[in-house]
Amino acid sequence: MKKYLLSGVVLVAIMFSTKDSIGQTGGLYKNTLKVGVSGGVAVPNNNVGGTVGLDLNYQYLVTNHFGVGVASGYQHYFGKENKVGIATLDNNSVGVIPVAALLRYYPQAKGIYAGADLGFGFLVGDEKVVNGGSVDRPDGGFYIRPQVGYHNRKWNFFAHYTNVFTGSDHYINVGGDVQKYNLGNIGVGVQYNIGLGYK
Repeated sequence: MKKYLLSGVVLVAIMFSTKDSIGQTGGLYKNTLKVGVSGGVAVPNNNVGGTVGLDLNYQYLVTNHFGVGVASGYQHYFGKENKVGIATLDNNSVGVIPVAALLRYYPQAKGIYAGADLGFGFLVGDEKVVNGGSVDRPDGGFYIRPQVGYHNRKWNFFAHYTNVFTGSDHYINVGGDVQKYNLGNIGVGVQYNIGLGYK
């Protein structure tokens, strides 16, 4: 019991010791427009291969360490040919426009940070999963983008996992072999911070 109590005291001491670290070093912007680019490799890569995109985020610092806001932009997934049973499917490319809540945690004014975007991803582009096929692509789904990276006042460099959960209604069955419809990727990105007001 004493061990757990001591651990708790140490944790609280660490939290209070970093409480004003961002403000003391000049700090991050209170209101920030984040503009950037990102790219990744599809996981799994059933119907798409790689992805590139533009990011447009707004962030408001609630405290020196916690930011909230809105995340959007455009992510383009490149369709790929996929062998399913005896057929070769020519999958269409698809675009994702996320509308998501942005959550960020900054332990220090400059250094490692972590966060996530949670919301809905709207899908745009060809209405069919496969070129010349009959199966409709989804209109969208639950969007998630956890990330971890390095930040300072002007820049964010990060690694991310992004996924749009679209359900199983858009799978293609070829003689018992199934192609699942996936819009997930792991990748990296960079964003430039445009200050709309200092802390």
